[in-house]
Amino acid sequence: MIQYPLPNVYVCAPKRSHRLKWATASHLRYRLMNPFDVLRDSLYFFKRNLKQIVQLCLPLVIFEALLQQVVDRSTEPDSFPGISVIVGLLVYPLYTAALILFLDARSRGESPRNRDLLAMSASLWPRFALLTALNTLLILLGLSLYFLPGIWLMVALAFGEYLLVLRGMAPLAAMKASLRLTRGHFLRILVCILCVMGPLWVLKGVTLQVYPEPQNPVISLLIDSAHSFLQLFTSVVLFRLFMLISDVPEKVDRPL
Repeated sequence: MIQYPLPNVYVCAPKRSHRLKWATASHLRYRLMNPFDVLRDSLYFFKRNLKQIVQLCLPLVIFEALLQQVVDRSTEPDSFPGISVIVGLLVYPLYTAALILFLDARSRGESPRNRDLLAMSASLWPRFALLTALNTLLILLGLSLYFLPGIWLMVALAFGEYLLVLRGMAPLAAMKASLRLTRGHFLRILVCILCVMGPLWVLKGVTLQVYPEPQNPVISLLIDSAHSFLQLFTSVVLFRLFMLISDVPEKVDRPL
């Protein structure tokens, strides 16, 4: 069973050294929040569970890319620009919710079947799609306002999906809870996101230079599918952060 290597955060110390216990707890919390530790643990998990993640998510990722390609080729260049977002809302919630459920199960040492994960993600689709639509709308609006508000919203809303899937929150409640949960961790979360997405953006740009538009439909499908699948690593990293930020403070701050 592959689990995230979560260190024991319960600090044991002699009763006469209460101040030392709190200092040790603060040190553990800081170490657990180190972005490079988060990336290392996430990469380890992703590699060890790559086969099942491929089986669970890649077919839907390919279907999404294929559907997007069909829509792009059947619509006029000056048609409604949000149609690509609508296409994403049809499929993205299914494989992302299934991945989150898988990450949660594996972190507890369980081995769920893919069909069970997909059935659960299908039941979550309406709420997840609404959350994705709201997040996308707010982030795009923020990006249009001198870019920085969009970056802030991207980070502040990063945990909404996990709160909706794992804690059963409604979309608006999950967004509000994410705003509270990410408070004080902006730079840490942003560094983790950029460390994953930065290389993917560079890879995407290099790929477009090697295979410029117009692309062969098969090559375009392969490129889009590979890029979308690799972006799933961001979900793994954010899940790791979500576990640490939401759970560790409760354990560290518990009276000893």
